[in-house]
Amino acid sequence: MDFLSALSANLLSPAVLFFALGLVAAGLRSDLKFPEALYVTLTLYLLTALGFKGGVAIHEAGIATVFLPALAAMALGAVIPLWVYPLLRYGGKFRPVDAAAVAAHYGSVSAVTFIAATNYLKSIDVPYENYATAFLAVMESPAIVVGVLLGKRSVDGTESAFAGSWKKLLHEALFGRSVLLLVGALVVGALCGTAGMDKVGAFFVTPFQGVLALFLLEMGLVAGGRLGDLRKVGPFLIAVGILLPLVHGVLGVLLGQATGLSLGGCTLMGVLAASASYIAAPAAMRLSLPDANPALYLTASLAITFPFNITVGIPIYYGFACYLLGPS
Repeated sequence: MDFLSALSANLLSPAVLFFALGLVAAGLRSDLKFPEALYVTLTLYLLTALGFKGGVAIHEAGIATVFLPALAAMALGAVIPLWVYPLLRYGGKFRPVDAAAVAAHYGSVSAVTFIAATNYLKSIDVPYENYATAFLAVMESPAIVVGVLLGKRSVDGTESAFAGSWKKLLHEALFGRSVLLLVGALVVGALCGTAGMDKVGAFFVTPFQGVLALFLLEMGLVAGGRLGDLRKVGPFLIAVGILLPLVHGVLGVLLGQATGLSLGGCTLMGVLAASASYIAAPAAMRLSLPDANPALYLTASLAITFPFNITVGIPIYYGFACYLLGPS
């Protein structure tokens, strides 16, 4: 693969460029601002579309085929925030709510990075499981749930025990509108399958990239207004944004091998584990943890980890998969 072409195709995509436009607008102190109602509408649309498309992918592959690797992927997504949180909280001196939000992003996944990885495998003629998209879907929510739980327990800067609030916190994390939409739409898509997608594809598929561009424009405006906070944690955040993907990518490849995936499948599992969400997780954090600083979690996922994975990360994960399984 031509790395410069891959980098150009992804970083110069409309969605990423609109995010950059938001940063520029904020830096120029423009009065550009999204109405809150429009932002919420865009958020709900993105979460629903992601969940539904993932459910359809599961329906096409069949539960028996997808179950074991999907379960392993869910487990990995859920536990990643559990070690990223203390790393950020105590190593980087992040506020508890910011550590929780960033940790959720690194447990969740990036659809664009996944697409880039499939293109890379196609370019070097390495096959992979057709149902791998299901892993993308099922890894989206667990980390968000864990991140919300970690964030809710530390509201107002307190990190004491839940003190009898377990039921309330679990309800907010599991049945808040962001997680409920992701999981609920996933179930709906799995039940409807391709027949259901044929009926709503014109709404959930065709407009998706345009809605995503508007969403990231708004997130760029929000993040740009708080970039000054990076002065406190900038170098540490850059190191985390590069080292975490490498560690998680290795874990993902090992997990793919353990669940019987092919060379291509192991590579994709590694890529998903190494990626950081900049669609579902930011949307969920804005709704569930509004006190978290978007400049931290968006910069980490979109400005550091995303370009790293696109340029050198994907070939590294493939190379490690080759080391374990042998070249195709």
